[in-house]
Amino acid sequence: MHKQNNSLAVVSFILGLLGLVGLLPLIGSLFAIVLGHMARRQIAADPSQDGEGLALTGLIVGYIGLVLACSGLLVVLVFSGGSLLTALLAIFVSTPASAMLLLV
Repeated sequence: MHKQNNSLAVVSFILGLLGLVGLLPLIGSLFAIVLGHMARRQIAADPSQDGEGLALTGLIVGYIGLVLACSGLLVVLVFSGGSLLTALLAIFVSTPASAMLLLV
């Protein structure tokens, strides 16, 4: 019998990837982490569900994206002279590569 993938695991994986590549920086990573934990709990409670690997991958990629986004925020804050507005715009609106262009 084929097990159905947990939908939260799939969404966690997708949001983790989007957060990592910069399409949804910080927000995508945070939601990937939360949904990944929820999916792992649901999969453990219901043996008819599959997707443990997707949930774990979403968690790992989400945590990596979170670290990168926070590091990018710190870099932008340091190089922008401490302008919090510039740093927040750089993180929430653009990718890390584009954020550096705001400084020029």
